Amino acid sequence: MLMGFQGAGFLGLGLVAVLLGQGNTVIVLDNHWTSLQSSLENLADNPGLTIVQADVTDGIPIEIEPCDQIYHLACPASPVHFATNPLKILDTCYLGTRNVLERARRWNARVLLANTSEIYGQAERDPQDEGYFGNANCFGPRSCYDEGKRVAESLAYAYRQQYPSSLEIRIARIFNAYGPGMHARDGRVVCSFIDAALRQAEMSVNGDGKSTRCFQFVDDCIAGLQSLMESSWKGGPVNIGSERETTIAELAQIINSIVSKVTGLPETRVVHGPPLPDDPIQRRPDCTVAREVLGWEAKTSLQEGLRRTIEWHVDLD
Repeated sequence: MLMGFQGAGFLGLGLVAVLLGQGNTVIVLDNHWTSLQSSLENLADNPGLTIVQADVTDGIPIEIEPCDQIYHLACPASPVHFATNPLKILDTCYLGTRNVLERARRWNARVLLANTSEIYGQAERDPQDEGYFGNANCFGPRSCYDEGKRVAESLAYAYRQQYPSSLEIRIARIFNAYGPGMHARDGRVVCSFIDAALRQAEMSVNGDGKSTRCFQFVDDCIAGLQSLMESSWKGGPVNIGSERETTIAELAQIINSIVSKVTGLPETRVVHGPPLPDDPIQRRPDCTVAREVLGWEAKTSLQEGLRRTIEWHVDLD
C-alpha cells in the first residue's frame, strides 16, 4: 500500500519505521525544520521509502505519486517553537492541513490528522472526553498551537461536510507522547528532565509540581494511530493516550531514579520556578472510544517507557 506522510519528528519517524517494516511503500514529505536528521538518514536506504524535502504550507509537490493513505503529522509540538515561531505554527496548522486535505480529496485518499490534547486547554472537565469543547486561551503564548490545532479540526469537519464521497478523515487527539527519537532540548518536560539529569544540571519544575499529565510511550501511540487509520470509524475525533495520571514532581523523581540506575550518576537537584502562563493544571483523557471502537489502549508502564527512552539518549551520546 502506498502511504503519504507529512512530518518526520520523533513520532513520525517511529511510524514510518513501523509502516516500512510492514511492507508498505512510504513517501515522507518533510521540511527538516525540527526532524532529527540522523534518524531519517537511518531509514533512507530502505527501497520502500522516498523522502521529499518540501514544506507542506507551500502545497504538496505535483510529482508526488497518489497515495492511498496520508498521515498528517506536520507541526512542531514543542513550547520552544511556540515562543520562537508562532506564525509558522499557525501556517502549518491551517495552510498545511488545507493543502493535505485538498490533495487527499483529489486522490480519494484516507487521511489521519494527528491532533493534540492541547485543544482542551485549561480543562474544566476531568477526564476529558471527545465531547468536551475545551477551555483554550486564544490570546496567549500557547495559542498559536492550541488554536491552530482547533482550526485544523474545523477544516477537517468542513472538508468532510463538503466532500463526503471523496474524502475519509480520521482525527487523533494525542496526549503527551514521549520516547526514543525526541530531541534532548525539545522543550517538552520529559526531554527537559532527562537532559538535565544526564548533564547533572538542576532539574527545573515549573510551579509547585502538582500539575498532572498522562504520558504515553511512542510505541503505544503509533499502534493507536494505525488502529484508527485502519478502522471503519466515521465519527469524530478519538483520544489516543494513557489514562494513568502522574504529577510533574513525580515525573522528576522517576526520571532522576532511572537515570541514576542506568548511568550510575547521582540524582540531580530538583528546583522549582514560576508556573508557565496558560500551562494546564490537569490533563487526563477518557479513552473509552479508543477501547471500544479500536480495541486499543496504552500498555507500556511509565517506568518501562522512560527507561527505554533514557537508554536511547545514553546510547546517542
